[in-house]
Amino acid sequence: MGSGMVARLNRYSVLCGAMCGILALTLASCSTPEEKAAFAKRKQPPQAVIVKPARGTQVEETSTQQHYKDGYPSFNSPPTAANVQINDQQAGDMVKQLTALGSQRKAGTISEAEYQKRVAEMRKLAAEHGQDTLQEIQKEGSTQPAQTQN
Repeated sequence: MGSGMVARLNRYSVLCGAMCGILALTLASCSTPEEKAAFAKRKQPPQAVIVKPARGTQVEETSTQQHYKDGYPSFNSPPTAANVQINDQQAGDMVKQLTALGSQRKAGTISEAEYQKRVAEMRKLAAEHGQDTLQEIQKEGSTQPAQTQN
């Protein structure tokens, strides 16, 4: 090949690269205002959810943190949970119960009305259990004196 052929290939390569770049930029900027707004909305941080008390009374911010006499916090005692979590056996039992209910419905051994009744019972329990437990915790919290460490 002569030097003229190489120069022509280089010019052709540069021209093709420039055209591909222009085409890519053109296609990349093809978006509607709705798409741009949706993209901007996805990039925004989530809004904070502020939960207000159900009864309109202010929630007391009591701390179980123990303090020394001079006012400094003590990190010697481990933090305690507000309630006991379910253990693996309880979770397994619940899974078995729900799986059995679903398989009974699928097999037709339980009527649709009975299935809906059991689901309604479980939903009622789920809705009321949290409030009942919260009331128990608040009752226990109000009977305990403030914790201080000497």
